[in-house]
Amino acid sequence: MEIFLVGGAVRDKLLGRPVAEKDWVVVGATPQEMIDQGYQPVGKDFPVFLHPQTKEEYALARTERKTAPGYTGFQFYAAEDVTLEQDLIRRDLTINAMAENSNGELIDPYDGAADLRNRVLRHVSPAFAEDPVRILRIARFAARYHHLGFKVADETLELMRTMVASGEVDHLVAERVWKEMSRALTETDPQVFFTTLRDCGALARILPEVDALFGVPQRPEYHPEVDTGVHTLMSLQQACRLSPSVDVRFAVLVHDLGKGQTPSEEWPRHHDHERRSLPLVRAVCQRLATPKSARDLALAVAEFHTHCHRALELKPATLVKTLEKLDAFRRPERFRDFLLCCEADARGRTGLEERDYPQTEYFTGALHACSQVRVAELLEKGLSGAALGEALHRERIIAVKQFQSERQNQP
Repeated sequence: MEIFLVGGAVRDKLLGRPVAEKDWVVVGATPQEMIDQGYQPVGKDFPVFLHPQTKEEYALARTERKTAPGYTGFQFYAAEDVTLEQDLIRRDLTINAMAENSNGELIDPYDGAADLRNRVLRHVSPAFAEDPVRILRIARFAARYHHLGFKVADETLELMRTMVASGEVDHLVAERVWKEMSRALTETDPQVFFTTLRDCGALARILPEVDALFGVPQRPEYHPEVDTGVHTLMSLQQACRLSPSVDVRFAVLVHDLGKGQTPSEEWPRHHDHERRSLPLVRAVCQRLATPKSARDLALAVAEFHTHCHRALELKPATLVKTLEKLDAFRRPERFRDFLLCCEADARGRTGLEERDYPQTEYFTGALHACSQVRVAELLEKGLSGAALGEALHRERIIAVKQFQSERQNQP
């Protein structure tokens, strides 16, 4: 029995990055031998075990054979005669197909170390094309290592295009797409995930609503970058500066989907794109099975981001109505995320990346003013039901008028 450290731990160690978790491959052992040594079996499709002390994963060396479309259509073979090289060649990228033995010596049969030095993301073998999840993974690695100068190898990108054309990507299940996308959204440069998918044609199959934004013009006086798809990814970059939240970043990604359905004769204007965005956002969230928190924030931003941009121009009644529709009084945390999304949208424009966004302070001040209205006092007047709601709404409008007056009188 020989045990090797493999995959991401070896890669990140060579890159000088922190090693988050360790995966191990065991060569020359049987499942029973692992159990006899105290390892706990956990693998469903092939033999994987947890170390009795560290709880790290130890997998028996294995090979795989494609038997059906999609990422689940594989038959695995794990036995004592499977070599380390055979196990490594089934992996996705050369930089993930390296191992380290117990003496700390590097085993690199597919030149992963050279690709690390040259900052190249390259597939290990033609078997890459058998698993559509690998398209998502390579896009995620492109996003993760973009700041280090990594690029997808030309031949790998061409292979990804072939996979898309053959329909392999169409077999991806929603949960796996969301898992890879949400992980990509945590990276420093998640926009690269989407540009990589677009470069190989996968974005049009996985997120056609986002892909449709590219090539759609906007008014240059408001959007110097013009292209709606470019603006979307610029806004996503700004969201990364403002918040680590996946919900925030996802909401910014889908905030302008309605612009992809604007009739071309109306370009570059996009009247009522907020309303058109809502069914598209719902469709994306349903298809990807996104968490409820991500869906709710995305819908709020899609519908009301223009209201936020115009906050300083809104009448008190409109301000209050917007706060109520956003459920800001009961969900102040989500309202703060909403404001971050709107700020990212405002800054996601060429030359305006550092602009101030006074709307955040203004909207927050209006919310605070409304929160000073005491429901208890209205209850003491015997109000209830619809009458109570109407009275509360009126008092909030009065509070916002007072807030605006005090703000105007400030030196």
